[in-house]
Amino acid sequence: MRFDVFTLFPAYFDGPLSTSILARAIEKGAIEVGLHDIRNWTTDKHRVTDDYPFGGGAGMVMKAEPVASALEDVLNFKVGVSRPSCPIVYLSPQGRTLNQSLVNELAALPQIALLCGHYEGVDERVIESCVTDEISLGDFVLTGGEGAAAILIEAVARWVPEVLGNQDSAPGDSFANGLLETPHYTRPAQWRGQDVPEVLMSGHHAKIEEWRFRQGVQRTLDRRPDLIEKALQSGALTPSQARTCQEMQAERREAEASESPQDAEQSVKGVIRI
Repeated sequence: MRFDVFTLFPAYFDGPLSTSILARAIEKGAIEVGLHDIRNWTTDKHRVTDDYPFGGGAGMVMKAEPVASALEDVLNFKVGVSRPSCPIVYLSPQGRTLNQSLVNELAALPQIALLCGHYEGVDERVIESCVTDEISLGDFVLTGGEGAAAILIEAVARWVPEVLGNQDSAPGDSFANGLLETPHYTRPAQWRGQDVPEVLMSGHHAKIEEWRFRQGVQRTLDRRPDLIEKALQSGALTPSQARTCQEMQAERREAEASESPQDAEQSVKGVIRI
């Protein structure tokens, strides 16, 4: 899979792309990342890429021509005449929120272009004429799109074959089946008076998998109960897993319904202390 990143600050990616999993994935050719400095498509000696916004206001806006020219040259298309060779994603707080479903959608593509805005963003005419999708990390604003692009690349690359050392790792992550991930333990078996759950050392794989799934459901009920219904409706759970999920959800509701006001108050205080 190939990522083409259009940015004013290509050096930003030196760290993320030269370490750990992404560096190894690039080295063995599982993914390719092309970094394109938008300043290279300016036509003035000062390589200016921004200007004051029409109508006034704070901040600067990235100029349309350098951005469009960079996209056209690298992706081999012409605005209003032909289509780009791959989807062009603008990293924007106004876009679709990045989640596991969207990550899977992007991971199925052979190539993605990522446009990193800066300052107050990019001239709207470029977005209307070139961009095919806008993606956000959440309801907050970053200084530029570079951080969001780096995160998107890492999230998507994990689902590309041969990127991870163990291909079973990604399907077991949080959100892969709509639920949060189970807790994990490693050696030593006892640490500062705390023991690893016995079932994990039993060697009984079926019981271990059942325990892990129930722990993931429990953690989701505790921390992100809003995900339960989504997971049940997603089709990612087996019939047996769905039944377990529904049973644990019902047990939680019964427990909450029978909880006294005083217990509820203590529970809330405990959460606040944490």
